[in-house]
Amino acid sequence: MAHITDVRIGNASVFSNIAALRDTLAARFAQHRVYRKTLAELQSLSKRDLADLGMHPSAIVSIAYQAAYGQK
Repeated sequence: MAHITDVRIGNASVFSNIAALRDTLAARFAQHRVYRKTLAELQSLSKRDLADLGMHPSAIVSIAYQAAYGQK
């Protein structure tokens, strides 16, 4: 005679997966907002202001990326 010793509710894992997906998406959207804001702020600076900060205009995109997502 067989006995069931481990009972799992399938819906609990589905809901936890959905919650994890929501949290992941929220974190990625937050990172993207940081990227866009940093990029906009750096693009609003003049070449002279960027030079004072030790940055070249061609490096703006990579600097904004690093600020939002970390090192490549």
